[in-house]
Amino acid sequence: MHESPVNDGPEESSDSTENSAATEVHGVAEEGEAEEVAFPSLFTRFIDVFFSPGKAMEAVARKPAWGGALLVAVFLIALATALIPFEMVMESQLEAGRDAPEMPEAMMNVLGIITPIFAVIGVTLVSFFVAGLYWVIFSFMLGDEGRYPQYLAVGTHASLIPAVALLALVPLKLMTGDAALTLNLGNILFFLPEGYLAAAAKALDLIGVWSVLVVAQGAHAIDSKRSFGSAAAILLTLTFAMALIVGYFTSR
Repeated sequence: MHESPVNDGPEESSDSTENSAATEVHGVAEEGEAEEVAFPSLFTRFIDVFFSPGKAMEAVARKPAWGGALLVAVFLIALATALIPFEMVMESQLEAGRDAPEMPEAMMNVLGIITPIFAVIGVTLVSFFVAGLYWVIFSFMLGDEGRYPQYLAVGTHASLIPAVALLALVPLKLMTGDAALTLNLGNILFFLPEGYLAAAAKALDLIGVWSVLVVAQGAHAIDSKRSFGSAAAILLTLTFAMALIVGYFTSR
């Protein structure tokens, strides 16, 4: 009698299935590693915030890295603050009609040193507070799918814009002797008579508007159901309302 040949078909099929599954798992792992490597560096995100904000916001919405951006923004703002003599700040307050007590030179020097430190602390606290405000507005009140770290990452990256602008304005401030110089709507509507509207226009910082629009792009990146237009409308309304409130108090 001849022995029947052993059929290895099922075993070969099982081995093939296992190899295919292993290949798929390995491919998924490689894709995950590729996505991890594809996250842009801090320098790339810094550049993209200005020239490709949508790309930057999509990256930080996917991976909410906020520490580096906050450190850079705080450093730039502290540097810009340190480069302005404190005497010029006091003179600007007097010209604006605000009370500025006379201080000895030693006290002025001390304030010139600690003011940048206060700026670092203040900017850091404001960054966390504003991120919480964004989270409350979009996630809590409007029902968007976003987490606090995502809005913190969006806000800290958007703050790079006013930080760079503040540093860039230092030479112009030193030339004009105006420590409170900003790029505001009042520079365009210079023909407005002194009063409430002129004060409100001066309170509306155009660089701040730019930064708010980047935040709106971030809100869209966090939850695609939130359109850029609706997010921009919400944030710009709040920005204009704040300018109107500040204008009311500064014009009195």
